[in-house]
Amino acid sequence: MNLSPSGVLNADLHCHSNVSDGTLSPEDLAARARANGVQLWALTDHDEVGGQRRARAAALKLGLPYLTGTEISVTFAGETVHIVGLGFDPDDPGLVAGLARTRSGRQTRALEMAEGLARAGIPGAYEGALKYVGNPDLISRTHFARFLVDIGVCRDTSEVFRKFLTEGKPGYVPHRWASLGEAVGWIRQAGGMAIIAHPGRYKFTPNEEYALFSEFREHGGLGVEVVTGSHTAQDASKYADLAQEFGLYASRGSDFHSPGESHTDLGALPYLSGTLRPVWEALADRIHWPA
Repeated sequence: MNLSPSGVLNADLHCHSNVSDGTLSPEDLAARARANGVQLWALTDHDEVGGQRRARAAALKLGLPYLTGTEISVTFAGETVHIVGLGFDPDDPGLVAGLARTRSGRQTRALEMAEGLARAGIPGAYEGALKYVGNPDLISRTHFARFLVDIGVCRDTSEVFRKFLTEGKPGYVPHRWASLGEAVGWIRQAGGMAIIAHPGRYKFTPNEEYALFSEFREHGGLGVEVVTGSHTAQDASKYADLAQEFGLYASRGSDFHSPGESHTDLGALPYLSGTLRPVWEALADRIHWPA
């Protein structure tokens, strides 16, 4: 079984299970990806590889080729940036230790977020958010958002983020994540490829964005998400151009979290342009194939 090197492949290389901040199990995600026509899949839980064995086993049982994945939180120019890793050894000691360090500050941050929400008249938010957490080490803003929706404070999670969980709002607490060099280094030493996730989401000036791409490339980063759930057609065109300018491979992933929350379902993205080099071309020898 072989994959075409062209961009016309329904690859979905960015999504989340309940091992981090998604709502479906790795097994249910694999089944959803297969049912939606995905031809190459990766589970990329935040700062975690605990769901990788389950995801790979479920995918291969369904006849779905699989790439290992994770999404690492990075602080760059005062902004949180996400770096996806694909095709690595999930048991690499350096990667596992680095991800553990990145996760370690989440509980303290969550308690501070709950204090801010309590001052805004919403008590019990930490305990409430925990009800939605599959892995307490990975409690995040998304879990708080689900709690606030369910108790009727907001209509949906997007409204929660706008009113309570972004900079300057009562529940926002910044966190110092890994550095860009650390994240790219962990992925590379584990034999994987580092990819800038959804670059259109970051609020960088043009100079800051250029610095991100330049430094990422200097550290050995090799890919960028061109087509992803939060990108417009204009974003996709812009980052296709930047991929070519910086000599980066192009990736594609829905960033799916939940059937009730995500705007883009697994496998529902536009294809990559045929002028781009897809990441699976460089990762062919690291794809896990069904028997």
